[in-house]
Amino acid sequence: MIEAKDFIEAARELGFVRYTGVPCSFLTPFINYVINDDSLEYIASSNEGDALATTSGSVIGGQRSIVMMQNSGLGNAVSPITSLSYVFRIPFLIIVTHRGQPGIKDEPQHELMGKITKDLLDTMKVPSEVFPNEKEAIIPALKRAEKYMTKEQRPYALIMNKGTVAPEKLHNQVLNDVTKRKKEIQSILDVKSNNLNRNTVLNCIIKNTPKEKTILIATTGYTGRELFSIEDRDNHIYMVGSMGCASSFGLGLALARPDLKIVVIDGDGAALMRMGNFTTIGTYAGNNLIHILLDNEVHDSTGAQSTVSKNVNFAMIAKASGYGAAICGNKLEVIDELFSQKENDGPIFGHLKICSGTIENLPRPNISPDQILRRMMQHINASF
Repeated sequence: MIEAKDFIEAARELGFVRYTGVPCSFLTPFINYVINDDSLEYIASSNEGDALATTSGSVIGGQRSIVMMQNSGLGNAVSPITSLSYVFRIPFLIIVTHRGQPGIKDEPQHELMGKITKDLLDTMKVPSEVFPNEKEAIIPALKRAEKYMTKEQRPYALIMNKGTVAPEKLHNQVLNDVTKRKKEIQSILDVKSNNLNRNTVLNCIIKNTPKEKTILIATTGYTGRELFSIEDRDNHIYMVGSMGCASSFGLGLALARPDLKIVVIDGDGAALMRMGNFTTIGTYAGNNLIHILLDNEVHDSTGAQSTVSKNVNFAMIAKASGYGAAICGNKLEVIDELFSQKENDGPIFGHLKICSGTIENLPRPNISPDQILRRMMQHINASF
């Protein structure tokens, strides 16, 4: 058995200072130790997939991070592991607990995942080893992980068995209090018309985002492809998978790089898929994150099947989640207003209704995802 301090301080020596995750009783000592230490940071995500995407965003901002989860949460993390970290080649450390470990009595819901945890990681091409249970084994394990991540630029996992880490008391349960933030919702609405198209909006966003000071993250589907078709800049990231993770990815980058303005261009289908991240953004993000939701009430790139967004007040959700400002409407002025906000003490949210459809002969980016990412990292002087 080891102490939480033994591992976390060894990891700190290698630059790991931010942890994201969803709790598991096996992980309690780690989480408590990180929360107790003001020089470390723990981001409590609403699900494991968002935690992994937030870690990815932090890493591309130049800040090494560790994501922690129970093995049951691997199911929630499959999409960002396979279509975000794998495709974009983003290295980070995964600590996954081994509930349902064969031969160890556990709850029935852990039985199957306990049997297939390593096989699932292998299938997703994430190499793994058993988490060290002796202090002398910690540094060698971390160095093996670092060697792989440096060479392959992909994640590495440590599988933690029951009883590996000694208990650690929680002394410093401090969380941002966002309940006192100014939360009025500003509406810019034209009741007679709703024919604003995505292309016009994206052109307006580009005009408001100078390349030197902002990063644009466009959600998967038509949004990223249209942004690319208008202008391909070094400060653009086009999400090609991990649907719903653009906002959590942007959160990690915004936390790692408070000197930059991070603009997430989301969609209604994607936002609905991982709406829990609204609460994480509201609690942890600063005013350098602008979250723009372009809502056409359909899954446009798959045949325009309806989403349920017609019945959802996203601005109200953002307000309740702790965003510093929320602006909604169906006029282009919503975008200008978002970028004119000066005094907010938290993230800014914009909900803009647009019409469905896209431009003719819509292209796909002709540069690979990992090249797009490294181009952006070079632009902001970040490295793994």
